[in-house]
Amino acid sequence: MMMKMKKTTMIVGLALSLCFVAAGTMWTFHDVKAEATMTVYKSATCGCCKKWITHMEENGFKVKGIDVQNMDVIKQKFGISRNIASCHTAIIDGYIVEGHVPATDVKRLLAEKKDVLGISVPGMPVGSPGMEMGDRVDRYDVLSFDKEGHLEIWQQH
Repeated sequence: MMMKMKKTTMIVGLALSLCFVAAGTMWTFHDVKAEATMTVYKSATCGCCKKWITHMEENGFKVKGIDVQNMDVIKQKFGISRNIASCHTAIIDGYIVEGHVPATDVKRLLAEKKDVLGISVPGMPVGSPGMEMGDRVDRYDVLSFDKEGHLEIWQQH
């Protein structure tokens, strides 16, 4: 009887440990600290770009903003097609982050190390980070994209 109880206790303990490990990995990407500096190419006059940079800094990212005269040159340099373009382009750890992508999605990208070129929020949807307008929040998708131009929904907001 004693042996059976020890075995049961051990199995229950192991099961609980696995649950805690699984729960911990679910939250891991939220706790990822951005080690690398994010470089953000933007127009000097774009207020929403400045707000997005503030959002990223408030979420633990080190950000270097670079004002450019012609964002089309930057889009061409990094292979950003018109269907995924937005007002600013960021580079971090070899990934492209295009537009008003929430910090949690960038942290997830860095944690999961997906085989993609980057992620994008096309356009400038109201309610996305940097595009806040009161209580209004439009639904929008964060898309992942690769070198071949394949798009997938990364996250929906």
